[in-house]
Amino acid sequence: MTHAQPYESLCQYIDGESIGVGNGPSQPVFNPADGSLLGRLPSGNRDDVDGAIAAAERAFGSWRHESPLKRSEILRRAAALMRERAAEIGRNITLDQGKPLAEAIGEVNGSAEHAEWHAEEGRRIYGRVIPPRLPEVRQLVLREPIGVCVAISPWNFPFNQALRKVAAALAAGCTVVLKGPAEAPSAICALARVFHDAGLPPGCLNVVWGPAPEISRQLIESPVVRMVSFTGSVPVGKHLAALSGQHMKRTTMELGGHAPVIVCADADVDRAADLLAPYKFRNAGQVCVSPTRFMVERPVLERFTERFLERVRAVRVGPGLEPGVIMGPVASERRLAEMQAFADDARATGAEVLTGGRRIGEQGNFFEPTVVLNPQAQSRLMRDEPFGPMAAILPFDDLDEAIALANSLPFGLASYAFTRSTHNAHRLATRLEAGMVNINHFGMAPAEIPFGGIKDSGFGSEGGTETFDSYLVTKFVTQMN
Repeated sequence: MTHAQPYESLCQYIDGESIGVGNGPSQPVFNPADGSLLGRLPSGNRDDVDGAIAAAERAFGSWRHESPLKRSEILRRAAALMRERAAEIGRNITLDQGKPLAEAIGEVNGSAEHAEWHAEEGRRIYGRVIPPRLPEVRQLVLREPIGVCVAISPWNFPFNQALRKVAAALAAGCTVVLKGPAEAPSAICALARVFHDAGLPPGCLNVVWGPAPEISRQLIESPVVRMVSFTGSVPVGKHLAALSGQHMKRTTMELGGHAPVIVCADADVDRAADLLAPYKFRNAGQVCVSPTRFMVERPVLERFTERFLERVRAVRVGPGLEPGVIMGPVASERRLAEMQAFADDARATGAEVLTGGRRIGEQGNFFEPTVVLNPQAQSRLMRDEPFGPMAAILPFDDLDEAIALANSLPFGLASYAFTRSTHNAHRLATRLEAGMVNINHFGMAPAEIPFGGIKDSGFGSEGGTETFDSYLVTKFVTQMN
């Protein structure tokens, strides 16, 4: 069945030209809310990828020397177009990715802010002068764009995650070949159209589709490509990082999470529960920084759990275009099966499923918001990131115990803590092993902050002034008169 409502025209975008399905190979794109066919995505071949790389290389020759003011102007114009088209782009994201419409539109509007921030910060990529030891010598440090970059972006925030990479590369003077998520491709095609209409020169941004392993390898092995930015799972990230290392390619990797939450007895417990419940089930829990392992100090465990459950049970689940829906479907049947496997394993290993734990209905990939009490250490939920609408709650008696448990996994992306004690807050800030530590609120969204992890959660940052580190090389020039 074909979806009755209009949907994005899916295409590759190479050297300023859109290339539709035509008579070539393609793959279907389905709506996760009802299984309906939305459209067909063109599947590129080696010639398409080589064409995109060649276009990016040609464009880099001029874009690298373009005035930062001109780059800024194009990025700001793109941001304005994102805001103008947010409702249309957001609706298509809801159709192919599943998140509620308000979340999808918010993702596009938030991306516009990121584009604007990079537009301004790109004007402030400075080198420096080093005082020489001899008066007739001048010593300069220059920051120059690294070259053609590859961006591989995920399906959970299809517009925002791609835009972060593209904006940083373009603002630094680099050109990009973008491989987006085939599960939710409309946002990537819309992004290409936005930059095209904003006046970005041909070849500066290219979009290719096709079999991910083959395309990723071809892109990374190309001698033209100098940098790879990937957001996705830990296993795939490790594979791509290893492949990039073989070819001496610089990389940024933003990988999995399984974020811990520590709620101390001295915290504002009701406020913590009220903040955490909607944050946990945002985008059906399919968020790399989604709070998952909730460690609550025993004196307030019952109070926190009751309040949290009250908020979770009020979450309305349904198709993202329906008014009042708070949580949409998970992205695919595979994610649905994974959620059921996590819930079944929790029950089998002795945990109590307080709410949820089952599929909703027979049509669409809907899963109940799920809360598990006292999962065992050996359970999947305590070892592996569920990446879905599932939270684990367990008590702790000593803050050192909670911190040790939070740090016990190889992940280190985001972490959260709630406490009124400045002493506890300091201990948590300094001892939690994570790239981002949020205390008493959630503060990771703004464009001006660095976003990234440590350990198996990756390396490098997107956002903040650190965002340009991977897209720039340092050149030292010493000259004697």
